[in-house]
Amino acid sequence: MYWTLELASKLEDAPWPATKDELIEWCLRTGVTSEVIENLRELEDEEEIYEKIEDIWPEYPTKEDFFFNEDEY
Repeated sequence: MYWTLELASKLEDAPWPATKDELIEWCLRTGVTSEVIENLRELEDEEEIYEKIEDIWPEYPTKEDFFFNEDEY
């Protein structure tokens, strides 16, 4: 399983919280790339509920990681 920023960003609009099967079903319905679906299928726990993308890929960058101050613009 490998994640890139591009692949993980496909899950930003996913219906969180969700189980592995719910995420895969959502990906299939919305036409998310097969690489994302393959990565989700490799997750071990079938019944675990994921609250956000960081539960799947802990290194997923947050807004704070980009050092962007929205108040300045």
